[in-house]
Amino acid sequence: MESEQLFNRKGYYRNSYNSIASASSDEELLDGAGVVMDFHTSEDDNLLDGDATSPGSNYVMSNGGGVMSSTTHLLDFLEEPIPGVGTYDDFHTIDWVREKCKDRERHRKINAKKKESAWEFTKSLYDAWSGWLVVTLTGLASGALAGLIDIAADWLNDIKEGVCLNAMWFNHEQCCWGSNETTFAERDKCPQWKSWAGLILGQEELIWSFYMCSPDGPGSYIMNYFMYIYWALSFAFLAVLLVKVFAPYACGSGIPEIKTILSGFIIRGYLGKWTLLIKTVTLVLAVASGLSLGKEGPLVHVACCCGNIFSYLFPKYSKNEAKKREVLSAASAAGVSVAFGAPIGGVLFSLEEVSYYFPLKTLWRSFFAALVAAFVLRSINPFGNSRLVLFYVEYHTPWYLFELIPFILLGVFGGLWGAFFIKANIAWCRRRKSTRFGKYPILEVIFVAAITAVVAFPNPYTRQNTSELIKELFTDCGPLESSQLCQYRSQMNGSKAFVDASPNKPAGPGVYAAIWQLCLALIFKIIMTIFTFGLKVPAGLFIPSMAIGAIAGRIVGIAVEQLAYYHHDWLVFREWCEVGTDCITPGLYAMVGAAACLGGVTRMTVSLVVIVFELTGGLEYIVPLMAAVMTSKWVGDAFGREGIYESHIRLNGYPFLDAKEEFTHTTLAREVMRPRRSDPPLAVLTQDDLTVEELQGIINETSYNGFPVIVSKESQRLVGFALRRDITIAIENARRKQEGILLTSRVYFTQHAPTLPADSPRPLKLRSILDMSPFTVTDHTPMEIVVDIFRKLGLRQCLVTHNGRLLGIITKKDILRHMAQMANQDPDNIMFN
Repeated sequence: MESEQLFNRKGYYRNSYNSIASASSDEELLDGAGVVMDFHTSEDDNLLDGDATSPGSNYVMSNGGGVMSSTTHLLDFLEEPIPGVGTYDDFHTIDWVREKCKDRERHRKINAKKKESAWEFTKSLYDAWSGWLVVTLTGLASGALAGLIDIAADWLNDIKEGVCLNAMWFNHEQCCWGSNETTFAERDKCPQWKSWAGLILGQEELIWSFYMCSPDGPGSYIMNYFMYIYWALSFAFLAVLLVKVFAPYACGSGIPEIKTILSGFIIRGYLGKWTLLIKTVTLVLAVASGLSLGKEGPLVHVACCCGNIFSYLFPKYSKNEAKKREVLSAASAAGVSVAFGAPIGGVLFSLEEVSYYFPLKTLWRSFFAALVAAFVLRSINPFGNSRLVLFYVEYHTPWYLFELIPFILLGVFGGLWGAFFIKANIAWCRRRKSTRFGKYPILEVIFVAAITAVVAFPNPYTRQNTSELIKELFTDCGPLESSQLCQYRSQMNGSKAFVDASPNKPAGPGVYAAIWQLCLALIFKIIMTIFTFGLKVPAGLFIPSMAIGAIAGRIVGIAVEQLAYYHHDWLVFREWCEVGTDCITPGLYAMVGAAACLGGVTRMTVSLVVIVFELTGGLEYIVPLMAAVMTSKWVGDAFGREGIYESHIRLNGYPFLDAKEEFTHTTLAREVMRPRRSDPPLAVLTQDDLTVEELQGIINETSYNGFPVIVSKESQRLVGFALRRDITIAIENARRKQEGILLTSRVYFTQHAPTLPADSPRPLKLRSILDMSPFTVTDHTPMEIVVDIFRKLGLRQCLVTHNGRLLGIITKKDILRHMAQMANQDPDNIMFN
């Protein structure tokens, strides 16, 4: 039987007993990497009869004095838990049903004891409020860290261009706040802020603005260019070095892994303290390096790290993996809340995009965590605008029915961009895995950062921070705006006048120059985002996708605006766009385009519309957003139904059954179960005729991680299911704590010991580790039903029977392989790469 190593990644490790094999095979009952594990057997369950006074005595076990009911299917607990029991190995899937049963039993015991004394009543109150306490702490930490990241990223981003002489810790805008020598038109120019050319070359020059103005001389331009590249490469190198050396899990956006973890998968260290620290530091460095990435996606990872760390302060969550995932769902909502200043959108994002199990109380706590996080971020006020995000905007011009046509066209563009990006990025990431180029992540990051910096500096729209670019594209032109995009011509006494921000004016040279630069920026962003997402640095996709859509939307908006100006007598404009009135808002087109492109990449719908709606603060634009986002999803789904996060989950081979994916094939359980006709017989244990030596031999000769227990080889009647890990721990513990356990000792899984000769060694009772109610289906059950059962119950495996006789087993790994085969894919190439 050929074995396969499911995970062989640098930085990954396994916390398991030496006696437990780490490899797994195609036919194994339980996937060692967590794809499929046992369904009901509790690793917290007692692994041997520690209280048995005689081999044949009745076996009653208790946990804290309370005898468990057999209806819970949670078998006897030891009074003294065995070390290592109650936790899952790395890269294993949790048992959702067992964890929920454990929590219900814990809750019953607390309710039974709370009337005994005031102390027990206080403990019950603490237990009841612990959920609110942990999400409060998570929200506080998420908001504080988000504010810190925003402030540090803005400062480091401006460091690439110059430094504040009065206070080095001020960014460009803060440095010029107190200056009395600035003008309104040139409010970003002040003597307190010095460019690197001014400092190094000793020139008394002002920082030239983001427009295509020329600096004082070519020497200054070259020096600023060089220093920009130098700082960009320094930040990128430091970020990737910290990630590679200290926390390999800190790279990427983290959302694919968060989705997988919330589905029940265990990845040790991914949400740990060290990952949180390195992710926070390197996220600032990666954003400041100018790479085509954002910090919004990684903020979800940061918030989930906070939720995971705080959950260990409360036994209710630290000892129950299913309850812990409720905290992580609330934490992901808090992450989106501080990323976009959208608390309600964060709750919907958690519900729609990342959460696998989302009960009603998790909805309330997610809302509260998002509220607390938003409140903390608003108190910090990192952008100095009394808003939660840099690009908050408000529009005052209504939209008109005709504009749905360009809005839908932007949705088409967003869907096409999303489909193209997913295919191109996945192809590049797959190539990175299969070539030598992927073995040198530091060189790859430096190479991409160098190209990004060299190409980005000459264009003001690619040189500036991406969030600032989105802000400029979203902003409606007004008298306070000095952007190139607002340089319209106004005829006064026959002469060309100043910057006129009023619509229905002919575009000036600044607007046309800006459009040309935006077109180049659009091409640059599209290309670089494909190669940046997937680098070994923290890299979010929300902001780059929104920037691409905002650029395209602003160009379309200006085009429609000029069309309405020059052809206001056309039928489509005649009724609602009179000369001299504000008809078209190009910033609104940018906002719709941003939502369309982000929807095309992620395939989000409801949560995305609410997030963008909370950015604008107006209900009036929900219909354009809905039209663009749905069009984007429909167009994207025409080329592939998976979003970018699902695609990366599939690329990495994570054991994730997507609830959005439909299974429409007409196969039966017997066609998917193992063993197949060409496979060896199913490895099973009999309930009362094995010795310790025979049991150890089965464990050592196979790589399975669990075994069905039957009455006898002849009857094949199913008794239950036992984990390999539990069996191994039980035998080791019995030899340490019980006398008379020998290799010839009889092992039995029944309630009472079998009749043995008087001179026989003491038997070993393992009924406590046996799952007496494993989930079973018949061999004629349609796989469509089996897949739904796995998704909705969180199963790791189920046994297949025929007339009560055991035939085989179906694991989550088998289902994933079968679905890949039905899609004409090679399952060996997509599982656990």
